[in-house]
Formats: sequence, C-alpha cells, structure tokens
Amino acid sequence: MGDPPGVGPGVGVRLGDLATGRPLPAGTAPLLQRPAPPPDGRAEASVALQAAPVEGEQRPWPGRPWPLGASWDGEGTNVALWASDAEGVELCLLDPDGVETRLPLEESTYQVWHGYLPQVGPGQRYGYRVHGRYDPRSGRRYNPAKLLIDPYARAIDGGLTVHDAIFGYAGDPNGDRPDRQDSALLVPHAVVVHDAFPWATSGGRRCPGTTR
Repeated sequence: MGDPPGVGPGVGVRLGDLATGRPLPAGTAPLLQRPAPPPDGRAEASVALQAAPVEGEQRPWPGRPWPLGASWDGEGTNVALWASDAEGVELCLLDPDGVETRLPLEESTYQVWHGYLPQVGPGQRYGYRVHGRYDPRSGRRYNPAKLLIDPYARAIDGGLTVHDAIFGYAGDPNGDRPDRQDSALLVPHAVVVHDAFPWATSGGRRCPGTTR
C-alpha cells in the first residue's frame, strides 16, 4: 500500500480569524438535512450512504493532486486527499444549519483523490466520506457512514461528542460488521483557510546544506 505523503502540522487558526468565503449555494447539489442532536448529546442518526446524482455542471472540476489538503487560490478551492485502496471519496460541505452537500471526487492520481470547487473559499466547513472494503483483518476499515476530518486540514471547528456512532465498528472492534450510524454531527469539521503565502510560486523550501 505504501506510505502516505507527509502530513504537515496545523497552524492553530481560530475560526473567528478566517475571512468569509462563499459556500456552495444551497440547491446546487444533493442536500442531506440531519436533525440536531438531542440535549443529552446522544445522536439518533440514520445513515444515508447513497446521495442523489449530481448534475454534470455541479461536479467538482478535476483540480490537481497537490498540495494535499484544501487550498484556496482566491477564486475557488482545490482539495486533495491521499486514500490508498479507496473505491470512492465524497467531499462533504457543511453549512451552519447542519445541511450536508456531498460531492464525489472523480479524479485519482497515485492514490490521491482530488478536485476543484469554484466559489468555495475560506470559512467553509468540510469533511470526507471514503468508500471501500471493510475488512479489519487486512487493515481496511472504510466506512462512508463516518465523516472524516481532513488529515491535512489547517483549521478545525467544533467538538467531539463521545457516542457509539463515532466508532467505525459495531460490537467487536475486530469483527466484520461496520457501524451504520452517521457521525457527522458528533465530530469536528475541517475548515478552509485563507493562505496568503504564494506556495505555488515560492519554488519550495531551501534547507541548509542542500542544493536545487
């Protein structure tokens, strides 16, 4: 399966410091409305693993497989996620009302799933749902019922609610039954940030003792 590309540390960005972006307008892609969790913090969440088809013009553009994570360029956001052996990846955009918009990433380059979303910018909360085999014995625990934090995110918003729904397994952790409860309302969400440094034109880092 190989080793994933390096994961950089977060920068500790506070959500209140982020610029206001333009989230994808409601109605431009399948919307999944989830009920708010009960006051006791327990979730009565049902699973909807299949989203309605997305019209061709609403699908993400191909984008590029680098840099990993979500990168805003002033007009839109490129997303790239390394997911070895995955059979499919959905980018999930979340708004303050708990509405989730699922967009399939259809491009994969060397196990990096990627896409570009025009008009999506800083402040947008997002996560991933990854489809694939659920076979703990082989190390594969893909479960699209679980909303995943971007491991390359530079900002995260929200807290974690301890509940059975945040675990990928049902019953035995080493068993063959995935948990079917949805975790979206119980976990933190990654956030697109404003990155003022021109990484695309910087030429990369130069370390002492190295040459280009």
